[in-house]
Amino acid sequence: MGEKLGTFRAWYLVALCCVGSFLFAYDTGVVGGVLTLPSFQNDFRITKSNQSSVGSNATSLLQAGAFFSCFFVWPFTARFGRRWSIALASLIFNIGGVIQVINTHSLAAFYVARVISGIGVGMATVIIPMYSAEMAPKHIRGQLGSMFQFFFTLGVMTSYWVDYGVSQHLGPTTQQWQIPIGLQLVPGGILGLGMLLTKESTRWLAKSGRTEEAIQSLIWVRGGDSIQVQEEFAEIIAGIREEERVTEGLTWKEYLLPANRFRFFIVITLQIGVQLTGNTSLAYYAPQIFKAVGAGDQSLLISGFFGVVKVVSCLFFLLFLVERIGRRGSLLGGSFLMGAYMLIIACLTATHPPVAGQSLTSTGAAAVAMVYLEAMSYNISWGPVPWLYMSEIFPSRIREAGVAVGTATQWLFNFVFSQVTPHAINNIGWRTFLMFCIFNWALVVYTWFFIKETKGKSLEEMEALFGSSETAIDFEKVHEHIRNDKVPAASDKN
Repeated sequence: MGEKLGTFRAWYLVALCCVGSFLFAYDTGVVGGVLTLPSFQNDFRITKSNQSSVGSNATSLLQAGAFFSCFFVWPFTARFGRRWSIALASLIFNIGGVIQVINTHSLAAFYVARVISGIGVGMATVIIPMYSAEMAPKHIRGQLGSMFQFFFTLGVMTSYWVDYGVSQHLGPTTQQWQIPIGLQLVPGGILGLGMLLTKESTRWLAKSGRTEEAIQSLIWVRGGDSIQVQEEFAEIIAGIREEERVTEGLTWKEYLLPANRFRFFIVITLQIGVQLTGNTSLAYYAPQIFKAVGAGDQSLLISGFFGVVKVVSCLFFLLFLVERIGRRGSLLGGSFLMGAYMLIIACLTATHPPVAGQSLTSTGAAAVAMVYLEAMSYNISWGPVPWLYMSEIFPSRIREAGVAVGTATQWLFNFVFSQVTPHAINNIGWRTFLMFCIFNWALVVYTWFFIKETKGKSLEEMEALFGSSETAIDFEKVHEHIRNDKVPAASDKN
């Protein structure tokens, strides 16, 4: 009973905080469609001459707010914990959301609101993977960590269909654009209020010296007390003590230790790799890209089903693959397949270029199918795994900084590729897909040489895996202490 209750609580806790990922995706996805609505253009006096710049600014300002918030939330969550950080992120996001919903007739006000919302979602994207990893049992941490991407795909899909629905069924009134923007306040509220119904991170409490609260948090999320729970808690305490003993007196120099330098290199390059796959670009500019490969005037509807495909594939990965093939295997297979699909798209669009005004052709249908398969491959590899991997490889003392740097990298290169992609499609056409093919196959080589498998290992075991022998703990000795009803001390390490 205790194990089943613990599994339920772990899934419930992670699903609740991953509402923040849904929020991030919905907010990013919905604005592109809203900007094309006649009602929004009338209320904010958008003309053909400034439409493209408004769209670019609306996306870029959210990303800018998110990028800078990564560095603000790092010291905040280190001091005040994960729950209150997520609650603050929700509050800030909702303030921005309310301003966006109000018909101010002012683009300046709308831009300010986008920055505020960006700060909120940026904070959430730092804390959620960290909180999930710190509370998840190691045997299902891959599944729970992958929920961040699953909720992201749900948010993107929802934004596609909401935009499609209001464009088809509502007239050009103010409500037409207020409804899709206002709906984001629902998950925003759920995220903040939901934090009142969870426990603080066990590892953060233990690191902060609140040992009694930490063990109670672990007992709650594991569904009860047991020898296994006591052994896990002893590992956590021993790991923290070893880190403190070895790094006592060090400050920023901790980040320059060889094992930690390598981990920072991994999270930065992983998040750059996510953008190099080309999938984020496909998500942002799906309608334009479907037109570019010959989808004709059905591109908006095809974009909606594009969202469905991503949700289904990510759910399949989460339930059946992540704990079987591991992190490294999924990254290798995903980047190889995505490269192959991008090459096929490049060949199809080069040999059978789409004609303006033409309906969906057989070649166009084949190219659309390749885009769908590429999205499926991404959502069983480079979509969920980098967020999961980034949250689990750092020691507790620098986990906030590590995840913040990785997330900031994601936002920075997200911005870069969102700016580059439309120009690439317009200027080099099918060669854009050839470029992404080369990037993906380069990622196969990168993964082979640099990514270590973390499946089935506890967060404390990462020290030994990444060669940080000074802070690696003796697990046999820790478990022996628990069996003898003793708490391990730093001096007990060999």
